[in-house]
Amino acid sequence: MDSVLHALGRFGPRTLLITTVAVPLTGWAIHAVALHKRLAATRRDPLTGLLRRDAYTARARRLLARRDDAAVVMVDVDRFKEINDRLGHAAGDTVLASIAARLTAWAGPRAAVGRLGGDEFAVTLQLPADYSEQRLAQLVRMLHTPVVLDDGRTVDVAASVGAATPTAVGSRDLSLLQRAADAALYDGKHSGRAVLATAAHASVPSVNGRRAGRPGTAVWGRAA
Repeated sequence: MDSVLHALGRFGPRTLLITTVAVPLTGWAIHAVALHKRLAATRRDPLTGLLRRDAYTARARRLLARRDDAAVVMVDVDRFKEINDRLGHAAGDTVLASIAARLTAWAGPRAAVGRLGGDEFAVTLQLPADYSEQRLAQLVRMLHTPVVLDDGRTVDVAASVGAATPTAVGSRDLSLLQRAADAALYDGKHSGRAVLATAAHASVPSVNGRRAGRPGTAVWGRAA
């Protein structure tokens, strides 16, 4: 005991205080990092790594508030049920993960990219009007590139795309923009082209912000 006290006595009071405080702080820091990782995981879809709906919504709203040239893009994988039925759910998961990776690469690190559920995705990003058609056409090409499965088989994939901007719709409200983009998407469903929403698309009847009558939408308020 005397030797320990003697050793500690070699250090000044300031050093001892820092050492005493640092030990529990180190434990709290490790705990905080672990907690942050767990919270981050709850914000991400485990299959695709994209933002879940709530996290996507929060980030998308911030982007819309800051950017005059922001746009909301809705994406539906075409005939996804057929892929699942014909090739199995593992193949379907690979397709979804591939679509997510392509959306992330296309949108860039500053965008909000989310999986809303099933084969449904949304992106909010900077999309200058001068380049919107070219950028959306690029996205369609990327989404129509075949996906190679783990066993080497190739799956032909396609996706329908609709986009809406605050300038065209007359609002920065995310729900309204998603409704307009969703209506535009269904105007061009299976056409192989992206459709830019007009003000008319924003007035299409909707259920929970989605086009009324779309597959999976019910009048009592549940939307696919």
